[in-house]
Amino acid sequence: MHHAWILAGMKGVGKGLFARAAAAELVREAGVPQPDPANHPDIIVLDHLPANETEEEKKAEGKPYAVKRNITIDQIRRMQGRLNTRPTLGSRRVVIIDPADSLETASCNALLKSLEEPPAGTFFLLVAHRPGRLLPTIRSRCRTLRFDPLPADAIDRILRAEAPEASAATRAAALAAAEGSPGAALDFVAQDLGALHTLMLRILAEGDHGFTLRGALAEEIGARPDRERQVAVCELARAVIAAQLPLGDRARQARVIAAHGELVRLGAQLPTYNFDPALVAMEIGGLLASAAMPREAAH
Repeated sequence: MHHAWILAGMKGVGKGLFARAAAAELVREAGVPQPDPANHPDIIVLDHLPANETEEEKKAEGKPYAVKRNITIDQIRRMQGRLNTRPTLGSRRVVIIDPADSLETASCNALLKSLEEPPAGTFFLLVAHRPGRLLPTIRSRCRTLRFDPLPADAIDRILRAEAPEASAATRAAALAAAEGSPGAALDFVAQDLGALHTLMLRILAEGDHGFTLRGALAEEIGARPDRERQVAVCELARAVIAAQLPLGDRARQARVIAAHGELVRLGAQLPTYNFDPALVAMEIGGLLASAAMPREAAH
């Protein structure tokens, strides 16, 4: 088996869960009792650390916590220090980096040394939502296993099993926004975006000359939505617009594509920029309206 693999696919399709299950099988030794994979000494997982000491305390208490934006070079160096020793329970060790496309540039360069000269019995599983962000030298030393998006009926079965309390409207919104990712669909269900989905479809179908629907959209989003909700609403609007791309109407196509591009840009900014939530709501509503109405441009 090749020593390094990129597990590639959109976020939320199960790459991380697969990596941990595969790691547990790789380190398993016949006749040797195995601890829980989450605490296995021969499975090293590098992911986003808490952002600061306060967030570390939240993590220790089992509360939601903010994380650092990147996987740091210090994490790579600590992992490499462990690779200088033999595996604890058997002959194999697995390093999981999740997500590998969050590695800093210096972290990538440091990791490259381990991929070029891997210790005997060591395997690397690199979870990548955007494999193109990895250095070409890293990609060239790995084999790629691709995870395809799931069909809508499969995601609907998952939603019914994992979130039976969700309404039909909420599931419909989650399916529209998830685009094949069950993890994303479950996140959207948690945000309860069914009413917002209906309003977005109305704006696209009817326009909003009097700003009435945009006002309702802002009210439904809420006066003080957190970043996660703002990002979810923006992603839902982007998915709804993408599904509405008309055939044959070149002028409408241009408006839809322009609005989609602006929503992609806004979605990339929302996790880090401190925008006024009311203005974000109106911007999203305006972009939806611009895709529906020839006479109205985005603000």
